[in-house]
Order: sequence, then C-alpha cells, then structure tokens
Amino acid sequence: MKTLAIDVGGTKFSVAGFDGDLMALRESRATDREGGPEWLYSQISLIYRDWREKQGFSAERVGVGFGGPVDFDRQTITLSTHVGGWQGFPLLDRLDELCGVRPVMDNDANVGALGEYYFGAGRGADPLFYMTLSTGIGGGIVWQGTAYRGADSYGGELGHLTIRPGGPECLCGARGCYERMCCGLWLERDYGKPAKELLQDEEFVREYVVNLALGLKAAIMILNPARIVIGGGIAKAGEKLFLPLRTELRRQITSWSRARIEVVPAGLGDDSVLYGALVLAGETK
Repeated sequence: MKTLAIDVGGTKFSVAGFDGDLMALRESRATDREGGPEWLYSQISLIYRDWREKQGFSAERVGVGFGGPVDFDRQTITLSTHVGGWQGFPLLDRLDELCGVRPVMDNDANVGALGEYYFGAGRGADPLFYMTLSTGIGGGIVWQGTAYRGADSYGGELGHLTIRPGGPECLCGARGCYERMCCGLWLERDYGKPAKELLQDEEFVREYVVNLALGLKAAIMILNPARIVIGGGIAKAGEKLFLPLRTELRRQITSWSRARIEVVPAGLGDDSVLYGALVLAGETK
C-alpha cells in the first residue's frame, strides 16, 4: 500500500512516500509564511507530480499532520496561529484532486503522538503523552493505541495552558501561555537568538526548564502518562535539555505523587509526524 504523508509546519513542511511501512521518498522545505496555503499546496503538488512521473509513486492513501487546530470530525482546518490564510482553506479537497484519494488530517501533535507510539520512543507506553516543542507547542495523547482528541478536537492543547498569569501576551490573545514562554518563535523574539544557540548556554537552560516543567507537570498530574515523548527542533538539544528538565520536574512534582517522570526525546526525530500520518491514513481504510 502506497501512502503519501504530509507534515505542515510553521517553519518547514515535509512530504514522504511510504511503501507499506518503509519510507521510500522524502523531501522537506522551508515554509514561506508570506506565500500562505496556496504556495504550500503548490509545493506539495510539484513534489508529488515529480515523484509520480520519475519514481512511479502513486498514492493509495494520504495522511496529513497540520500545525494548528483541526476539527477532526469535520476534517477542516481551524487556523494556523503562525501562518495566515489557513482558516477555511480546502486543503483536503485540493489533495483529493491531486491524488485521486480522499486524505485524512489531524493536528500535527496528535499525528506525531501516533508516529512515536507505533514506531518511535513511545512504543510500549500507554497512555503516551507527546509534546512537539518547536516553532510552537502542541500536545498529543495516545490511549489504548488511539489518539485522544476530546469532545471537540481540542484535547492535548497544552501550548495554551497559562503557566505565568499576567505574563507576556501570546499570539492567541491570552497572557503567559506555555507556548508564549517556551516555544522557539518567542525565544528568538525575546532573546534575539535562535533556540538552538540559546540552549548551548547552561545558565539559560537552568532558567528555561523551570517554565518547561510547569507545563509538563500539568500533563503528568492530570494524565499520569506512562511516558512523555518530546519532539520538535528544541528537543534536538538532547541531554543538555533533558537532564536538567527531569531534575526540575522531580523538584516540582508533588512529593507524595508516585507518577512517572519518564521524559525522553522523540525516537523518530523530524519524522514523527510523517510516520504518524502513515498510521492515521491506515486507520481510515
């Protein structure tokens, strides 16, 4: 079974062609925020047509992880908080015309959670909480092998939990959001350096993990996950980030709690959402 997997992010987008569970083709490009959804769709179309003509790849299933809120039941994009123009954009209709098969779509954090649960660092952990920590922050929950989305597809949206009441204003309009305090977009705006560079500074990391742990503490105390997997660009800092983060979590977690503090980086790196899109597409067939 041939599957086209698409990861639409605020900083970059990636496309993969799977033959069964084997990733046979892959391409990733920077997102042109000014170009918006029309530009991004045109790029996906060019990549897919090229694969079809030169590689003989023809999708039988299509899965999409989108970097923003998605109404899963209606299969529509709510919005992107980082790139304008996505609200109401008929991405699935356009992909259906391109590939001749109806795609299935979900929020990229939910999709990344599925990828890590079935193929990555989340294997054997149920329930699993997955957090993407990159341009923004998103959360996904997998319970008994299925993404938990809540009543209205907003389950797991940890990025807009308030961790600093009265803090700086977030793009969502609230103040002190987890995303506002910890994501890559705001770290660069606040400190004038990319997150990758900031995380080389041990003193910065010691201060940063205090806020990072506040959000994860909420996930641990509410969900009691067997494991937390963190993906996205910031997680690539590795143990420079994860060692102090685990230490800070142990300090913050209520002393009587025996909840697990098993926090690990994504096993699939940049491909968590692509593998999750493979799983998502397979669930609908």
